[in-house]
Amino acid sequence: MGDVTGNLTGEVTGVVVVRDVRADDLPLLAALNDAAVPAVNALGLDGLAAHVPGCDVAVVAHTDDEVLGFLLALAPGAAYASENYRWFAQHRPGSLYVDRIVVAPHAHGRGVGRALYAAVDARARALGLGRVTCEVNLDPPNPGSSAFHARLGFRRVGELDTKDGTVRVELLERTLDRGLSSGALP
Repeated sequence: MGDVTGNLTGEVTGVVVVRDVRADDLPLLAALNDAAVPAVNALGLDGLAAHVPGCDVAVVAHTDDEVLGFLLALAPGAAYASENYRWFAQHRPGSLYVDRIVVAPHAHGRGVGRALYAAVDARARALGLGRVTCEVNLDPPNPGSSAFHARLGFRRVGELDTKDGTVRVELLERTLDRGLSSGALP
């Protein structure tokens, strides 16, 4: 595999591969995450390193030359203080919650996000979960992410003001195809 410290600004070449996050990925993933603010909240290296072990899904998409994006998701029952996660735990129990997906800007529209979500879908099915949930900022707006999630079949199931009213999110859900799922919708 290529050097995961590669640039984040070049043209995407090669086959996109998804694998589990490794410790040596964390500095680059933290930089990628923090460059995506306000679409996601900043974590820094220490915050990301503390968060990844609690995730049920922590995957990175890469080519031979560079890391293109990553995704973190939590299963039901995780010890996670997020307002959004708590909302889904109460209103959509039994879902695999995507805490964040970050794709390098030059890799948008090249299937990286879809590849990352395929890993989430596979894990949700393995856990017997029938839905995947996430949120996207409405204020500050993130229309690109809203459109991407709509193309993947997510639908709005609510809205929530978070961070003491400084951020408003749309709460999204996608039901997985029961014919391919290993379990019924909870």
